[in-house]
Amino acid sequence: MLIKGHLVKGAVLDEETRCAHYYSEIDRIAIKFYCCDTYFPCYACHEESGCGKPSVWPKVQFNEKAILCGACGHELTISEYLDCKSECPICAATFNPGCNLHRHLYFEI
Repeated sequence: MLIKGHLVKGAVLDEETRCAHYYSEIDRIAIKFYCCDTYFPCYACHEESGCGKPSVWPKVQFNEKAILCGACGHELTISEYLDCKSECPICAATFNPGCNLHRHLYFEI
């Protein structure tokens, strides 16, 4: 699905990147996966895509834009996202703080 000018793959349900797995009001980010350079709403959507080579973003590349705010379309660097306190720095839309539980699936810890 094309969302705010970015292709987001997976079980996307709406224009704010909610998916079949995570669809609360605050589930509004997509993550560009390091292994396939593609945005997905969540790790489950990525697994279902059949990438077959999951890998996490290395710390030395945390300055890369890899998080898409589904509310305004702003791309955050990984560092910006990790420091944003679950809120878009541009539009102030809230992100799901529970995503912190899955950081190890996306980023080198």
